[in-house]
Amino acid sequence: MIDLQHIHRDFQVGDQIVHALDDVNLNIAKGEYVSTMGPSGSGKSTLLNLIGLLDRATGGNYLLNDEDVTTLTDTEQASTRNRQIGFVFQAFHLVPRLTAAENVELPLILAGVVPDQRKQRVRDALDALQLTDRAHHKPDQLSGGQRQRVAIARATVTEPTVLLADEPTGNLDHKSGRDVVDVLESLNARGITLILVTHDPELGERARRQIKMRDGRIETDTLAAHDDVHTKQ
Repeated sequence: MIDLQHIHRDFQVGDQIVHALDDVNLNIAKGEYVSTMGPSGSGKSTLLNLIGLLDRATGGNYLLNDEDVTTLTDTEQASTRNRQIGFVFQAFHLVPRLTAAENVELPLILAGVVPDQRKQRVRDALDALQLTDRAHHKPDQLSGGQRQRVAIARATVTEPTVLLADEPTGNLDHKSGRDVVDVLESLNARGITLILVTHDPELGERARRQIKMRDGRIETDTLAAHDDVHTKQ
């Protein structure tokens, strides 16, 4: 499903080149639950942004569902992103002036879904996350956990095949964080591929597959249950 081949991502910082990703090779199958961990500056968020088509590789190839998305135009990448990829961020990124329902509806508007279908899908998404009674509340009227659940509803209302979560519990208390993780894991159990970036070892170890990065490279890639994959690039 996700196939990264010799991926490089370089940034110019002053007169120096920083290798944020350095010859990364990675395959993730449909329905996997993968955590990505590592110290700050290890490349994990850069990797997530590249998988999510928010960034482009400097070198290498990226195949998503057997389509080489490396050479797509910005417009084509945006269309692919809207149809196939959902995002959950630490900072929620909800639009303050919109209600919960209106925030969830946004990606459907961008996808050109007709109004009647939009409204029903928004209702279903909010109901699935136990947010029906918060549909008309704006973000500042919601708790942190509720805001993150709205963000998850927005990320999944387009029925993506991949859900990318970057520190999704970083701004939440312990209980709210665990509730959000339970929601993400229930979505994975329904077949959505879940890729999680986290600094929290406890959270990272919940994933079936655990990737650890350092200096822009994959240091280890481990299957948690059997510990039978241990590769070093």
